[in-house]
Parts: sequence; C-alpha cells; structure tokens
Amino acid sequence: MIVYTCHGAARGVTGSCHLVQCGDSRILVDCGLFQGGREASEANARGFAFDPRSIDAVLLTHAHLDHCGRLPRLVRDGFAGPVLATAATRDLARIVLMDAASLQEQEARRAVARGDVQAEPFSTIADAFQAMEAFDRVVGYAQAIDIAPGIRATFLDAGHILGSASILLELDDGANRRRMIFSGDLGHHGSGMMRELAPAPEADFVVMETTYGDRPHRDFADTEKEFLDAVATTLRRHGNVVIPTFALERAQEILYCLHRGIRAGAIPAGTPVFLDSPMAISATEVFRRHPEGLSDGFRALLRREDPFDTPRVRFTRSVDESMAINTIEGGAIILAGSGMCTGGRVIHHLLHNLERDRAGVVFVGYAAEGTLARKIIDGQKRVRVGRHDVAVRAHVWTINGFSAHAGQPELLAWLGGSPRRQVLLVHGEEHGGMQVMAQFLRSRGVTVACPAQDSPCRLA
Repeated sequence: MIVYTCHGAARGVTGSCHLVQCGDSRILVDCGLFQGGREASEANARGFAFDPRSIDAVLLTHAHLDHCGRLPRLVRDGFAGPVLATAATRDLARIVLMDAASLQEQEARRAVARGDVQAEPFSTIADAFQAMEAFDRVVGYAQAIDIAPGIRATFLDAGHILGSASILLELDDGANRRRMIFSGDLGHHGSGMMRELAPAPEADFVVMETTYGDRPHRDFADTEKEFLDAVATTLRRHGNVVIPTFALERAQEILYCLHRGIRAGAIPAGTPVFLDSPMAISATEVFRRHPEGLSDGFRALLRREDPFDTPRVRFTRSVDESMAINTIEGGAIILAGSGMCTGGRVIHHLLHNLERDRAGVVFVGYAAEGTLARKIIDGQKRVRVGRHDVAVRAHVWTINGFSAHAGQPELLAWLGGSPRRQVLLVHGEEHGGMQVMAQFLRSRGVTVACPAQDSPCRLA
C-alpha cells in the first residue's frame, strides 16, 4: 500500500509536512512550522497527527522555517531517524533552528514575566541542537539514494534559495510502483543569484506549491527600479527606510540590489546600511561558503568582488548595536527580520519608525494572513506592534517582484506537459493561488486535488 497524507500546507501556505507510507516504510518530506497568528500557534501546539517514532527518515527540501521549524519538536517527541538535505540546506537549517529556538525561549520568558507561569517555548536551544544531530548525511543533486525499504529519493535543484530542492520519490511496496515528485518551493529567476530550477521529471503524482499560482511576477528590472525609487524617495525626505527581510536569500538579494544601486548612483554612496539580523549575517556567510548553489554568473561575480558589500554597510550582531540604530532619526537603510514581522528586531524598528510620516517601510516578500506585515500591507491605519498600539503614518511600499517563489508561468513550465495520474496542490492560499491553479489545470484536462489536512490519499 502506498499512501500520501498532507500534515501541513494543506489549503494554506505554512507548516509544510508531507507523510509518505510505502509498505512498512514511512518518511516525511519537510516538517515546517505554521506561521501567521493565533491559529498557527494553536496548530503548532496541537502536536503531530502521527507518531514521530514511526517515521524512518525526513527529507528536507530547504531551510525556511515553514519547512524545517518543527524538526526540533519531532526529535523531542521520539523521531530517531536521519534528516537528509543538501549541504547548504544543512548549514542554513542550523542557523534557522537555533535562531527560532532562541526567539521562542525569549517569548516564553516574557510571557512568564507577564504572569503566564505555564508558558513554555515551542522548542528550546537544546531541542535545536538535538535536531541538528539528526542531519545524518548531505545529499547532492541528481543522485538517487535509498532512504528506506521501497523508497528511493533524488534531489533536484528547485532554484528557490541556496540548497533548495525538489524531491523525486520512487516507491515500490512489492505489488505496486509509483513515482512521486514534491516541488518544494520553486524559485523565481529574479536577480539571477540562484541556479535555474530543474523541470519536473516524469512522475505519476506531483505535489506542487501554489504560492503564486494565480499570477506572474513582473520583470525583475522593473522591480529593482521600483525598489530603488522607494528607497531614494524616503532618503530624500530624510526618513529611515525599514525593510522587513527574510534572512535566507532575500536579505542577500536586497544587499546585492543596494550594491548595484549605489554603484549606479541611484542611492547616495554615503548612505548607512544596516543588516540588523544575526541570522541574515550568518546566512550571508553561508552563501559565500556554498557557491555551488549559485548561478554561474553570480559565482563569477563573487570571484571579482563582494556583491553583498556597500561603502557604509554595517552588520549588527549585538542587541546594543541594534538598539543604537534607533538613535538615527533619518537617512538610514535598515534590513531586519523577520520578513513577516512576526518577531525579531524589525519589531523595535517599526515601533520607532511607523509613526514617522517621513519614514518608509518597504515589503519585499510574501506576508501570510494574520501577520503584522500583512496588516500593514492591507492598509490598516493602526496596528499592534508588540504590546503597543501604533499609528501607521510611514509610507508603505509592497514590491512583490523580489519573491523567491515561482510565478504562475514558471510553475506551469516546471510542471510541463507530461501525463500525470494526479497533481496535488499545496502551499497556497485556498481561495487565491491554489484555487486559480486548480481551475487552470482542470481546464487543460489535468486531474487535480487539493488535499485536506491530515486526510490520507491512497496512491496504490
């Protein structure tokens, strides 16, 4: 018997977690954290709908928190098998899991201080260390490896972030054979930093993300121009530019764009730029260590110069350095996490800048429903930032062309025209990208399903 069950990112975007059972073998593809407000926190707190002790292995598509963030809890709850990933994903996951655990411990301590004596972190730094011990071996692209009896896997370049992969499973339960491809998160070419994604191979079943299944992305040159114009406009008003930034890939891409903008004269060369995210700083170092995951053109650039550097860039690791930025009332560019404004240092930068009408907040990535970023993007005039009620007076820009996710044309090109038994759509807003992609594929005669959470789908 071959059975697939979606335990996360079913009719939603975050919490990716896919269980495949083939005969007596059981593996997970990803084990991500739900993100986006109270409902997400409750989903994480409920624990797993399966016994972690029954899982033979976890295959990790990439290191974003919504794909790896529940690994520490999985290990703590009894998972004793290996986690397999590319070398870059392993190194980035270490940074992401440690950072998340540190933030969760801080949040729990603050909750206890407010009187909630039962508050506990979702995972601890000790849990994160334990999870990293499970990273058994690194996997190269296009190399078939045996995972468990009846299950063979091949990692293919997904072009999303450094080390990201789509994963082809070859399944054999003794009576039936099936090929199943998990897209993971597919990449958008964007600035040209990442390698091109590998198209989906022949497979009976396709599990495909649909984050932007309802629209294409604009041309990157137009995106970069709009971004630099937003930054320059704010600087001319003598305001600070706050850029909520995802630490992996997005922070590096924004630094690269600022590098080019300053070199071209679009931004004054003396502008102070702060990368105020220890995780993004560490991730930038990983990018330098793993050029094999970057495009040929970007690798050539790295050999000539540092594309993440600008004349007055500062990488601020310490809390004191971060807080000192708040003494600057205007004229600085501040990149800080988290990208969805669910925590991290961007919170205190928003507290100090949202109410200033000369400041600018530039969103350069996806914001899930329920997050602070989404509320600001949707035009709320007052928002809750930490424990404070704050008026939104700063100018707000949303620049979607930076997305590391494939747009609709790129998703369709990846899927190709090979016949499939079924395409299973995940990782998208149910009434947005997922719905539009489902309608489009059905109009072409493709058999499509949008799996429900925790509902098994028998494949053979």
